[in-house]
Amino acid sequence: MLTGGLLALLGGAVALTLVITSAAGPDQAGPLMATPTSTPTPTVTSPANPADTAPATVEPSIPAIPPPANLPVVNYDAAPGGFPADPDPMSTVRLREGLHPTAKVGAYDAPGGRPRAFLAPTLAGVPLTVPIVERKSGWAAVLLPSANRTVAWVPPGNWKTVPLRDQLVVERKTFRLTWLRDDKPVQTWRTTLGTRATPTPLGRTFVLGRSDLGDNVYADTDVFALGAVPDDPDAVPSGLRGAHIGLHTWYNDDTLGKNVTDGCIRITKSGQRKLLEEIIPGTSLVVVDKLPAPTPGPLTAG
Repeated sequence: MLTGGLLALLGGAVALTLVITSAAGPDQAGPLMATPTSTPTPTVTSPANPADTAPATVEPSIPAIPPPANLPVVNYDAAPGGFPADPDPMSTVRLREGLHPTAKVGAYDAPGGRPRAFLAPTLAGVPLTVPIVERKSGWAAVLLPSANRTVAWVPPGNWKTVPLRDQLVVERKTFRLTWLRDDKPVQTWRTTLGTRATPTPLGRTFVLGRSDLGDNVYADTDVFALGAVPDDPDAVPSGLRGAHIGLHTWYNDDTLGKNVTDGCIRITKSGQRKLLEEIIPGTSLVVVDKLPAPTPGPLTAG
């Protein structure tokens, strides 16, 4: 594991300082459990007209304005303003690719638009991978770290893609977290979520990294720090200002099915340890009130 910078996470009652680590970097996908599929037999058909054989139209690339050197670098603090809203924040469609900067890259408000900040290869000392939500003219729109329901546009160059097979979906009304791999449900756990004053933020976010706290309150189990932050920073205790939303376990399961946290998502110890084995940075997590259809499968007991 790679030890990174010091981070703050929303805890139960006190502010905590975290050392974030990365279990699997951009080139490590972790354990895989793919279901074998048969290879379709190719078929050959005659085109209906000559236009069917024409090459696909390539969308012209939009040039990027060179970003000023004095722009801020996105870090664990609140992200700079001026970025656009996520075009589909409540979508539960899996985000299949992440973007990992290989050098400092400009983050823009639109393809060919105004540069607002930089994304660096690491954030708080760990490799940064942000999910791609849209592509246009060679540019990629990614979920912006340290902000809620916000994207940044990144021009071509100085980044590579990371395949993302997993997705986490949290339902606030039913207190359920479902882990999906390749769009198929794997396991579901009961959760503890934020209070009315400090609700778990709705919308798409992602796993930023993990941290080894070495603390009994977290059942001596690593926590995930997410890209999301409290919707109302002033509503959380003053000692937690600047903290991120976390996904973690707790020293007991007494509060499962209740709204008692400062916005974090708690699951069982065995559930958290399973996700720590399987989930890589950049994996998307979407919080909804309730899915249109019931989550498949029963709740996992432990």
